[in-house]
Amino acid sequence: MDARDIIKRPVITERSTDLMAEKKYTFEVNVKANKTQVKDAVEQIFDVEVEKVNIMNYKGKFKRMGKFGGYTNKRRKAIVKLTADSKEIEIFEG
Repeated sequence: MDARDIIKRPVITERSTDLMAEKKYTFEVNVKANKTQVKDAVEQIFDVEVEKVNIMNYKGKFKRMGKFGGYTNKRRKAIVKLTADSKEIEIFEG
């Protein structure tokens, strides 16, 4: 899997922006990616040093439209902590 296929998009929420002060960045990642692949992809794309990766899985919610029912897509979210001497990720600054 390519690094751009593993990291889908950054997650911008109030909590995730508060975590940026601690050098923790939140990304939505591929549901089949593991911690090692996420670490390598972030290091390759943003040219930073990753200390730790936490991953959370989210099941799809059941939603209805009239008489039809279905599930939303399942997601996987990764919180990446950078090392103390690593540079910041600029994509969140602008």
